[in-house]
Amino acid sequence: MKPHIEEPAEAYRWLLDYSRTTALYDSMKALLHWDQRTCLPREGHSHRAEQIATITALLYRRTTDPRFGEMLAKAEDSGIAGEPLSDEAANLREWKRRYERSTKISETLAVELAKAGSEGELAWQNMRRQNDWKGFLPYLKRIISLKRQEAAELSSDGEEIYDALIENFEPGEKAKNIEPLFDRLAGAAFELLQRIENSGQKPDTAALKGDSPESIQKRFIEKVVTRLGYNLGAGRIDLSAHPFTSKIGPGDVRITTRFDPNSPVMGLLSSIHETGHALYEQGLPLEHWGTPRGRSISMAIHESQSRMWENIAAKSFGFWKHFYPEARAHFPWLNNVEIGKFLFALNEVRPSLIRTEADEVTYNLHIIMRFELERMLIGGQLEADDLPEAWNTKMEKYFHLLPPDHADGVMQDVHWPSGAIGYFPSYALGNMYAAQFYAKAERDSGDLQKMFEAGEFAPLLEWFRQNVHSQGSRYLPRSLVQAATGEELKADYLIDYLRNKYERLYGL
Repeated sequence: MKPHIEEPAEAYRWLLDYSRTTALYDSMKALLHWDQRTCLPREGHSHRAEQIATITALLYRRTTDPRFGEMLAKAEDSGIAGEPLSDEAANLREWKRRYERSTKISETLAVELAKAGSEGELAWQNMRRQNDWKGFLPYLKRIISLKRQEAAELSSDGEEIYDALIENFEPGEKAKNIEPLFDRLAGAAFELLQRIENSGQKPDTAALKGDSPESIQKRFIEKVVTRLGYNLGAGRIDLSAHPFTSKIGPGDVRITTRFDPNSPVMGLLSSIHETGHALYEQGLPLEHWGTPRGRSISMAIHESQSRMWENIAAKSFGFWKHFYPEARAHFPWLNNVEIGKFLFALNEVRPSLIRTEADEVTYNLHIIMRFELERMLIGGQLEADDLPEAWNTKMEKYFHLLPPDHADGVMQDVHWPSGAIGYFPSYALGNMYAAQFYAKAERDSGDLQKMFEAGEFAPLLEWFRQNVHSQGSRYLPRSLVQAATGEELKADYLIDYLRNKYERLYGL
């Protein structure tokens, strides 16, 4: 039944109510995903895939309901949007963008994508452990086929087909605009890496290793992340194979982590990374929950938060000057490790096979090669059967390394089998946003490293609350960085940050 709307302004109120109800269904789906990745019994995965497919179908019908399109048109005609940066304008812009994209995709495809992604992720978890490329390949082929179909249905004439998948994570972004930024980053990374290798300086990574019981790690992590600002009264920390953050709803933003019993570093840094995501979600305007104005705008902006806290903050001298005494209290073997030695080891630069273990200098190269590969996969220049060979060629080009097996090569990431093709660029874009945001925060707030030494993390968080978190989806990503920093997105800030940091560490 069509809603009876007396006045155009009522259409906007109808959209608000409809959007908030849809957000409740999204919240249910998020809870199903969280449970699947943390504690679902092994034999429950098939049923869970059906549950997720069912709620995906329901959400599809809501997001493509013709009534929504009618109310959207009426609300736009009413002039309620007012100024381009008003709350109403942001909501209408994002509702329209998402509605137009949703209605281009068939319900059958939407449900198939959800089911294939759920099954693909489970296959990845099981088959990566067994290095079973042959068994994994059919799942990957299915996802790639479906994502090509999705990209074709979403693409406009004259657009690169891969752009449609980037748009899922980065509104307004295009591969042709990303490419020159990535070329600049790659060139700078190669140059800095060469200088580091020529220096002959090598940290002793044994400084990071010692008995680190899981229970003690968790206790230390909880102290650190709460001091950074994560509200555990509105969140929780659990274990998962691949750490992630999940916003179930207002007052419920959860993170997961993983532990290495021989070192506290991996668990701590992955927890701080996820805390960055959680701080963003906890900082979104609660009064706008369930509408675009109360949502994060893109995954690159999200990654800017996680990677800023993980790398720029948590690998800095100021951070550890404050936390090192407590780290020693939790892990007594650190009493035999001088803080400078610990920091040098923590920031070691060494090309690695695994993206999640990469240092700050080489990490972006991992992203760039994946960007190039998935661009070819969706564009049809590369098939799944040929992916291992293409992967190894890129690894040789960027790192002069060859994986010993598929598990540490082409099968190492969950993104492709779960359907998140188009996500990888968000990581490197996020690194650029992070460096640019941090530089402006320091200009506005003062010497952040001195604040870190004193245990004062609130000024940095407050800057992000005001300039990023509270904005929700008011701006598209590149407009947000312009509004927050006064400049368009540049690679320069990240390049300068890396050069300054590693020239100092390696005595270049």
